[in-house]
Amino acid sequence: MSVIGVPTYFDLALYLLVYSLIGWLVEVTYYIVTKRQFLNRGFMSMPLILSYGVTFDLLIVALPTLRGNHVLCLIGTMVIAAVVDSVFDGVTRIIGSKMRWEPERNRLFSGNGRGFAASAAIAAAYYLVYLVVHPVLMGLALLIPRLILKAAVIASLILLALDLISVVYVVRTGERSRFEDRQRTVRDRLVQNLSDRIWKRLQKAYPGIESVTEEEAGAYTFAKGICWDKLIWVFLASALVGDLIEMGYCRLTGGTWMSRSSVLYGPFSIVWGMGAVVLTLTLQRLAQKDDRYVFLAGFVIGGVYEYMCSVFTELVFGTVFWDYSHMPLNIGGRTNVLYCFFWGILSVVWIKIIYPRMSFAIEKLPVLAGKLMTWAIVLIMVCNGLLTGAAMLRYHSRASRPEAANVLDAFLDEHYDDAFMEKRWPNMVVTDLSRSIQQE
Repeated sequence: MSVIGVPTYFDLALYLLVYSLIGWLVEVTYYIVTKRQFLNRGFMSMPLILSYGVTFDLLIVALPTLRGNHVLCLIGTMVIAAVVDSVFDGVTRIIGSKMRWEPERNRLFSGNGRGFAASAAIAAAYYLVYLVVHPVLMGLALLIPRLILKAAVIASLILLALDLISVVYVVRTGERSRFEDRQRTVRDRLVQNLSDRIWKRLQKAYPGIESVTEEEAGAYTFAKGICWDKLIWVFLASALVGDLIEMGYCRLTGGTWMSRSSVLYGPFSIVWGMGAVVLTLTLQRLAQKDDRYVFLAGFVIGGVYEYMCSVFTELVFGTVFWDYSHMPLNIGGRTNVLYCFFWGILSVVWIKIIYPRMSFAIEKLPVLAGKLMTWAIVLIMVCNGLLTGAAMLRYHSRASRPEAANVLDAFLDEHYDDAFMEKRWPNMVVTDLSRSIQQE
């Protein structure tokens, strides 16, 4: 199940920028041709639409593992593109919670034939670019001196971070009139002019954009609607319940209690938590549709999501936490049709029954207490995740480099030795892929 020819972190950063630029050019050209006007599309002020770049990065990592099976590649491309598009739309709405606009594109999870046809056409275009254009771009990248290319990528990422910060600041200010009132008190003219240009560009790029009232934005309700606070609680609760379910399943089928947690401390399954967040963001459009639409969407989303999680853990940590190679109708041992069926059922239960009730319960928390607990959860889980990642990487490298190279290695060797790691994750299998995605 190892992956051959995996790009480095630098390669992925380069392709993120390149394909984000290409996506921006495509959308700008579309509006010039169809509406006879130039629109600086996308959330960023730079000529980049990150959803295209992120989609292609995922395709570059995932498609080689399917070993040239064009049918599976097309299905995977369609689902990855649609999920990334829906997630970016959801994240943009969360960031711009004081604004409101309607999406303009049909998506795979819209529950209608037009959306499916549009997603199929987009997936075919993505896959064609991957097969034909991407090899050419790789060849062109080799012609540019590596030092110059690195400098350009690093500079672009810095500008991208600054751009994102400035746009988020302007969007979070709310309506235009309040923004202009604040401008008169800001001394730095450069910031004034920059913020004014960002706001004007957003109004042109999204003609239907408008501000919402404090009541609509949920100013006096904790985690109203889909927002960061709610998604954090959804993640935590689902990660906890998912881990307990898997532990119970192992007890019933194997007769032993087995840790199924993804982190060093606490019974939390990252796969379940992130899965709940992805399903929430992608299936909201189908919440009022018939169950069969939700089931089919969850069937493909769940299968692709589980597959991508398996690829990620193998590439980054060189480990495999599950292997379905012994099961019929499996896809590379990373997922199988039976579990996709379970994902479909789970999606219906989640979006129709569990999430509405969970959302209602979360919104009942006091605003101040809810905010404080949310940030405490974020801090603890981030530290837990970083420590887990470091321990996992050290566990994998200990076989070839048993002696600690620094203070951190010594700490990890003392507190999280091989015996500890293997007891915590008894099903973990180390692969020959030692960490193919590397920083240079």
